[in-house]
Amino acid sequence: MKKFHKWFYIAIFGFLLLACSGDDRDDNPTALNSDDVKNFIWKGLNLFYLYQAEIPNLADTRFANQAELDVFLNTFSAPEDLFESLLYQRQTVDRFSVIVEDFIALEQSFQGISKSNGMDFRLSFLPNSNTQLFGFVRFVLPGSSAANNGIKRGDFFTEVNGTTLTVDNFSNLLFGNDVIVLTMADFVQGNPPSFVNNGTTKTLTANVLTENPIFINKTFDLSGHKIGYLMYNGFTSNFDAQLNDVFGTFKTAGITDLVLDLRYNPGGSVATARNLGSMITGQFTGQVFSKQIWNNKIQQIITQDNPAALNDNFVNSFNGNTVNSLNLTRVYVITTGSSASASELLINSLSPYIDVVQIGTTTTGKFQASITLYDSDDFGRQGANPNHKYAMQPLVLKLANRDGISDFSSGL
Repeated sequence: MKKFHKWFYIAIFGFLLLACSGDDRDDNPTALNSDDVKNFIWKGLNLFYLYQAEIPNLADTRFANQAELDVFLNTFSAPEDLFESLLYQRQTVDRFSVIVEDFIALEQSFQGISKSNGMDFRLSFLPNSNTQLFGFVRFVLPGSSAANNGIKRGDFFTEVNGTTLTVDNFSNLLFGNDVIVLTMADFVQGNPPSFVNNGTTKTLTANVLTENPIFINKTFDLSGHKIGYLMYNGFTSNFDAQLNDVFGTFKTAGITDLVLDLRYNPGGSVATARNLGSMITGQFTGQVFSKQIWNNKIQQIITQDNPAALNDNFVNSFNGNTVNSLNLTRVYVITTGSSASASELLINSLSPYIDVVQIGTTTTGKFQASITLYDSDDFGRQGANPNHKYAMQPLVLKLANRDGISDFSSGL
């Protein structure tokens, strides 16, 4: 148990923070033993899953011994099927737990590394249709294939690889190939409005990219106010020092107001959210930024061993960096339905201390957090089963602000 506790406290302070240096695992592991994976899934969820008490098949008394557990596990043909069966109210409560076959790719994604053509887009129905779709570009990553091919925010497309987009084919067309050809379109006002192909095609190729979440940072002078603007697209911890540098620039410029654009920010590192909150403020060092609420088993362990670990406090330094704090008493935050998780944590955690002026639409409604569980004796990365690369990212805790506000499932 001591070994488990040591890893567990590392996880508390660094969950969703994964150092992905070189990996010495076999790129060609032996044939997958799905029994190993299924045992790992059940035991990891039994211990850590936030909603463990709500799932009868995860109860500590559900199986008298390993043999009974094995009989249950063997009723599932695939690890993913078992995983899904053990989640609580998948459509409404736990919308976010995931299992992956390749934890290296998962770790890289937490650092902003992924294979992408660099075009962030959304789909919507064409006017007067409930089957045909068009795509619109939200933003483009610098240096990507999309950027190099002249794709820009506000562009429209209606075909991929010469085929009209529909609700039935969009997934295969847009996500099934590394190379796609977009047919671009123009928006035409009318009654009804329409999208007309303009004869231009763009060939986009997916490559391994590292996305810097600090997309835009600028200062403006407006009516006697010096305004800082930051478009921030992900709470990616290995860019925290660069984020702090941006706030150093804001501080030197003497900004009086900050506009934080989180429209396309799906979340990420809880520690990064805490660091950003400390950069925006600075006058609350040592006070509670957020509180962790785990399942009953884990909550009891932490409460007995180290109750202070349940609070994440505002800081004036991190990783040897002095926080460049603005000491603001108000922040303007732009949100959409794509603003989630750590974005919502930041808003919720700052609200008891300063005036958070939210502009835009309601956020996703993700107040839970997760850690990565590996198939090892203590569920840590070290000693993970060399015969597969499965890992889980289940919801393991709720996050509340200083005043205990959480459970905003309908968003903020």
